[in-house]
Amino acid sequence: MYARRRRAYFLMMGGCLLLFVSAWSFVRLFSVPAAVAMCVVAMVIPPVAAMIANRRGPDDRWWDDPSGDKKSDEWWDELDGKHRRDE
Repeated sequence: MYARRRRAYFLMMGGCLLLFVSAWSFVRLFSVPAAVAMCVVAMVIPPVAAMIANRRGPDDRWWDDPSGDKKSDEWWDELDGKHRRDE
């Protein structure tokens, strides 16, 4: 799970750097408005990459690790559908 999100984050950030560097390295020689547009797109990518890197996957259970309270853990397990109370 983490590897897939980390890979997506680094690909997006690599694309951001590629856009920014190419915009001011050689695109500006042909069209300054295109270079500015590329920088605006590059400016939007980091927040999106952070949201993708920090989203919870279906198997990530970091928010409800066992607390040690047996009754509370049973209640959360019942809500998650892991165990049934009538078993």
